[in-house]
Amino acid sequence: MFGAIVLGIRDYFMKAGFKKTAVGMSGGIDSSVTACIAVEALGKENVIGVSMPSRFSSDHSKTDAEQLAENLGICFVRVGIQEVVDSYHRSLEEPLELLRNCFGTKREDDDSVADENIQPRARGNILMDISNRLKDLKILVLNTGNKTEIALGYCTLYGDMAGGIGALGDVSKLEVYKLAEYINEKAGKQVIPKSVLEKKPSPELKECQFDPFDFDVVSPLVDEIIENRRSKQDLIEMGYPKEAVEDTYRRLRNSEYKRRQATPCIKITPKA
Repeated sequence: MFGAIVLGIRDYFMKAGFKKTAVGMSGGIDSSVTACIAVEALGKENVIGVSMPSRFSSDHSKTDAEQLAENLGICFVRVGIQEVVDSYHRSLEEPLELLRNCFGTKREDDDSVADENIQPRARGNILMDISNRLKDLKILVLNTGNKTEIALGYCTLYGDMAGGIGALGDVSKLEVYKLAEYINEKAGKQVIPKSVLEKKPSPELKECQFDPFDFDVVSPLVDEIIENRRSKQDLIEMGYPKEAVEDTYRRLRNSEYKRRQATPCIKITPKA
């Protein structure tokens, strides 16, 4: 699997005329594995790691990203996004209030998830600006999203879904962990810090936030639906909890509009 993704990334960059890549490095498992794949495919001199912390980013996330970049020997920069996010809020405050008055809605009826989504959208813009602005470097942004989360819609359109090509778009969440272990075994050392492998997954978009899934259940469940076309009844008879089956099917259907706009990815299974 590792070799197939590396080959796909290297081949795509060569044919599309790009030389370097920018990877958003959050200190999480997905971005860590993506950065390692990028180094293997393109060489460490062609990989740029970009850390983009907000006020919700934990200290360990920032240090884990920096440690991985040091272990890989790649160029690494940090761009704080809090001022950008605060500017969004200031700029939108008056127009949003006018819209609420126009349509008779109240501020307390707003979707609080919008505050979370501004953050990955700011990060996506920063990565794309780096790629766009430094034109002579021929940079293509490498997307870090995995198959399970893209299927469930647990990602932000025009935010962490931004990029030119996806490394892990056809890799389930559980397989991402296996890839991380393989990368460390292959290197004979802890390239991806141990804390990255052990920490509880979190997008860190608000206080005390963690991923709302048991990936040991949901990751293979998504694969059964996508790759094997299992019906709800099939899955329940296979032993999956009915509530998890219903929730997963609902998320899959509701997220179709996102997947239609998702970054293309390296295909390694019968159905990406």
